[in-house]
Amino acid sequence: MPELKTLQHLLCALLFALVSPVAAHGAIAELTGEPATEGTSAPEPAAIETERADDADARIAERIKAIFAAIDALDAVEVEVQEGVVTLSGNVASATKAEQAETIAGRVAGVVTVNNEIERDLAVDRNLAPTVSAIGDQARNLWRMLPLFGVAVLLAAFVMVALRWLADRESLWLRLTPNPFIAELLGSAIRFFGVLLGLYIALKILGATALLGALLGIGGVIGIAIGFAVRDTIDNYISSIMLSLRQPFRANDHVVIEGNEGRVIRLTSRATVLMTLDGNHLRIPNSTVFKAVILNYTTNPQRRFEFDLGVDADDDPVEAMATGTAAIAALDFVIDEPAPNARVMEVGDSNVVVRFLGWIDQTDTDFYKARSLAIQAAKGALEGAGFGLPEPIYRLRIDPRSAPMPLPATSEEGAKPAKVSRAAVVEEKVDTAPETHVADLVARERQVTREKDLLDESRPVE
Repeated sequence: MPELKTLQHLLCALLFALVSPVAAHGAIAELTGEPATEGTSAPEPAAIETERADDADARIAERIKAIFAAIDALDAVEVEVQEGVVTLSGNVASATKAEQAETIAGRVAGVVTVNNEIERDLAVDRNLAPTVSAIGDQARNLWRMLPLFGVAVLLAAFVMVALRWLADRESLWLRLTPNPFIAELLGSAIRFFGVLLGLYIALKILGATALLGALLGIGGVIGIAIGFAVRDTIDNYISSIMLSLRQPFRANDHVVIEGNEGRVIRLTSRATVLMTLDGNHLRIPNSTVFKAVILNYTTNPQRRFEFDLGVDADDDPVEAMATGTAAIAALDFVIDEPAPNARVMEVGDSNVVVRFLGWIDQTDTDFYKARSLAIQAAKGALEGAGFGLPEPIYRLRIDPRSAPMPLPATSEEGAKPAKVSRAAVVEEKVDTAPETHVADLVARERQVTREKDLLDESRPVE
C-alpha cells in the first residue's frame, strides 16, 4: 500500500538521521517534496583548473604563512606549495594543532590538497608552558568571578530559606488542605521547588543555565529508573494519599480487610493499623487496603445474626419456624423492626434444616452473646413444643468375635445432670452488653502514640 511504503521510507530516514543528519535531511526533503537548503547539503569538491597563474603557488604560501603567523601555536610551521599541493612541516605542541593547521590550509582558495608532515614537539617546555598558562588564565578568571559567585550563592540561599520558611508554616497548609498528610506533601513540594529555583537563579547569574538543563535531564532519567525499581513503594504512597482523602472508616471502627478482622487504631502514611479481637497489632499496607474489599460493622449499628437448626422430617417445618421465631422475638435484645423470621434451607435424609434470623443493635448488645442466647432460646422452644431435633444416624456393624464391653454402673453421683428448663433460662438475666475491652485498648493506644493519624472525624466516611 502507498501509505505503508511512505511510512517505511520515513522510518528509514529517521534511522539514518542517527548516523548522518545531513543525509537524513535530504531524504526527508525528497520524501516530502521540499527542496533541500544549501546550508544542509554536503559541499561538492571544487574543480581543479587546467591553467594557473605563475605566481599562484607563491600567493598561496604567503597567505597560509600570514595566517599561521597570527596563531602562536602555528608560527613555527613551514609551508611549501607546488602546483597547488601544500606541504606542511615543522613541530607543534599537540596533534590538535596539527589538524588545525591542515584545516586552515585546506580552506585557502587554489589549494588542491594538503600534505601534512607536521610532527608533535615533545619538548617539556613547549608542552608545559601552554598548560600552565591556561591554568593561570582560568585561575585569574575564577578570582575575578568570585564576587559574582558570592552574589549568586547569597541569592540562591535567600530563595531556599524563604521557601523553606513558607513550607514549614504547618498551620497555614492545614487550613488549605484536608488533612496533615496532604499538608506535609505540599510543604515538601515547596521545599523542593525552592531548591530548584535557588539553583536556577545562581546558574542564571553565572551564565551556566545549560548545566541546570543537563542536571535535570540526568535527574529525569535516574528518576524513571528509580520509579520502576520502587513502584510498589510509590503505589503504597499514592494509596495513602487517596485513603486520606476518601476515608473508608473511622478510628475504632470494627472492620474486616482482606480477611483480617479488628478495630481501626490509625491510618498512617504507610499502613493501616488494626487491633485484632485478640488484642494484637496488625499493620496492613495502604496499597492493599485501597484495593481491598472492606467490611465495616460499625457504620450501621443494626446487625443480623443467623443460625440453623434441624427438626425431624415428620414434624411440620412451618410450625417449627413459627415456634422458633416467637422464642427469638421474646428476647429483650432482639429488635422489633425488622422482625425475626425463619426459612427452610434444605431437606436432609432425616431432618429439615430451618434457618432462623434476627436483628440486634450493636450499640447495646454484643453480637456473639446475642447469637448464642438466641440459639439456646430457639432450641429450648422447639424441644418444649415436642419437636424432635434428630442427631446424625450411624449404622454400626458389630463383629461377633468381639465380646461386648459391659456398661459401667451408674451411680447417683455420676448421673447425668438434669437439663435446665427454658423458663429458668428466660427468667435469668444474662449480660448481653457489648464487649468493650478491645475498644478501650484502641482508645488508650490512640492517646499514647504520637504517630500522625490521617483519619479525620470531621470528614464523612465513604
